[in-house]
Amino acid sequence: MSDLNPDKLHIVYKDSIDELTLKIPRKYTLTHSDSTGDLFLTIGSEYDFEQISSLYTRFMRDEVLAEWQKNNDHYELHIYMHVSGGFCFGWAGLRDRIFCYHLPLVLQAFTYGDKKLIEEMPEIEDSQIIVHFQSKNKKYDRIETFGQIKEIHC
Repeated sequence: MSDLNPDKLHIVYKDSIDELTLKIPRKYTLTHSDSTGDLFLTIGSEYDFEQISSLYTRFMRDEVLAEWQKNNDHYELHIYMHVSGGFCFGWAGLRDRIFCYHLPLVLQAFTYGDKKLIEEMPEIEDSQIIVHFQSKNKKYDRIETFGQIKEIHC
């Protein structure tokens, strides 16, 4: 797994979401191009369903969705990955390994993409990262904590 190349990350803000204010809901839609290695991150108040509606994307189901949630007096970043179920390419064990392998890059894309927000609100660096591996197979359907935002290095 390689580190994030900022030149390959393309960021779009939508729905009156800006770089400096943590307004809930704040949701991320991350996709990539297999041919170029480019990453496409949309940050908005809703997921960017247009970004993930192509036939290829719906078949591959390798998009990563995330959102900020407030839990009592602190924030958490929840990340959702579709490991199996429905119509998607690859069996659950393989997809699970691929998502786990690329998770550090995904986290770098989210934190680099929203670096101005993190600089503006340093208290969210202590936020927990909660990853939801979604699968019809009970072995792979799980929720895991992956540390804090401040542990992600871009």
